[in-house]
Amino acid sequence: MKTPVINILLAAAAALTAACSTGVPARYSESDSAPSLKPDYTSLEIPRNIAPLTFRVLDEADGYVSHFRSDKDAGGFVLEGQSPVIPVSRWHRLLADADTVYVDVYARRDGEWTRFRTVANAVTDSIDPYIAYRLIEPSYIGFEEMSISQRCLENFDESEIFNNSALSTETTGQCINCHSFHDYNRGGSMQMHVRVGYGGTVIGRNGQLKKINLKTPETVSSGVYPSWHPDGTMIAYSTNTTTQRFHTRSTNKVEVQDASSDLILYDVEADRSTFISNDSLRLESFPCWHPDGRSLWYVSATVPSLSEHDMKLYQALHFRDFHYDLCRRTFDPQTRTFGPEEVVVDAAADTVSITLPRPSPDGRYVVFTRGSYGTFHIWHRDADLWMLDTADGSMRPLDEVNSPDVESYHSWSSNGRWMIFSTRRDDGSYTRLYLTHLGDNGRFSKPFIIPQATADADSRRFKSYNIPEFMVRPVEFSKKEFVEAIEKDAVNVPMEK
Repeated sequence: MKTPVINILLAAAAALTAACSTGVPARYSESDSAPSLKPDYTSLEIPRNIAPLTFRVLDEADGYVSHFRSDKDAGGFVLEGQSPVIPVSRWHRLLADADTVYVDVYARRDGEWTRFRTVANAVTDSIDPYIAYRLIEPSYIGFEEMSISQRCLENFDESEIFNNSALSTETTGQCINCHSFHDYNRGGSMQMHVRVGYGGTVIGRNGQLKKINLKTPETVSSGVYPSWHPDGTMIAYSTNTTTQRFHTRSTNKVEVQDASSDLILYDVEADRSTFISNDSLRLESFPCWHPDGRSLWYVSATVPSLSEHDMKLYQALHFRDFHYDLCRRTFDPQTRTFGPEEVVVDAAADTVSITLPRPSPDGRYVVFTRGSYGTFHIWHRDADLWMLDTADGSMRPLDEVNSPDVESYHSWSSNGRWMIFSTRRDDGSYTRLYLTHLGDNGRFSKPFIIPQATADADSRRFKSYNIPEFMVRPVEFSKKEFVEAIEKDAVNVPMEK
């Protein structure tokens, strides 16, 4: 039998617990308005396995309560605060069998509670659990502070794949870039470039890392923009000689142009490369394999017959006159031979320019970035995402996705239902990552920024996200393994005639 003192203590503890527990207000008025949330996580289609959509309520009030529930779990859970901390495990239980997840936000002003109009988000196809991206300062010329990182989209875990500072010094600068993966990193095959100090291309395959040098006397540069062939034994690269210029009176700020560029094919197993195209009167860039491995998509522009030196001078005066078409070449995997160039979209005829073609995993669609000129649209404010339907040849701007500012690099999820893309829509300076869902009708859902542990995490992170790529598993090579591979001399890859 409990003593009276213990009974009194237990009763007091129970009363304190009840007083501190969060619940929906018993009395409140209804508002016709939806709550103002940052980020705008309203009227979305969200992946079933996505991390909690952490938000901050922007409406002024003295207190806040948010009730999270679903069509399968009416009780859900209730949290207090202007920026409620959503438990990851409880959130995933809520989404597990839901078709729709709801949030009822209550605000207290002058002692009276008001419930805003219910926020409803549809729960749909799962998404690949991981993404990789480069974090870089948008400082135009500085590359000392950068990393290639990976993030789990099911929670907020982020880790570095490699950090520039591991080997970069004041006397030996270094730039890491253009990471890519074979088959969404299912088999652990990847590549990334190291520029300047310890330069070379790092290939990860079969649990081993090696550094190669793709620059030969025949090529204008080493490999730059990559794409793994679906069979994992080849990588198509563009080779690019680029220049960078700065505007004094333009919102676009920066121009990056190719003085010359070609396409090459690297045989990963044999350590040799061959030309796909090296037409001196065409600039070819951003190759991307069709999922069936039987065609290579890329962009290409016609240029005048000039020396590289004269071309750079010409581009400085006529940079708006360079227009890239969407092209492809057929490919025979058995003989490893390519067909002639086929112009799929004659962008130059419309005085526009296409870059970054990315076919969907089923081959039905090709999404690309379109702007008024050039191929490096990451600083072009008129750059929008467009989509080509290969079934009927029609194409359209993704008006449901685009914004008044830059939309640039984009990647498909492995199931072809999600697309991640970088955009400067938030502040015009920093690229951040947004997700959107492709419906059966060929239209995308309202895009939303990838969830963060706190609502303001991205706006307080003064880094741009660069080259988002989906992965089904994380990169397992350690930073120590990367350092050891990068420090070694590169294996020279010969160019076969």
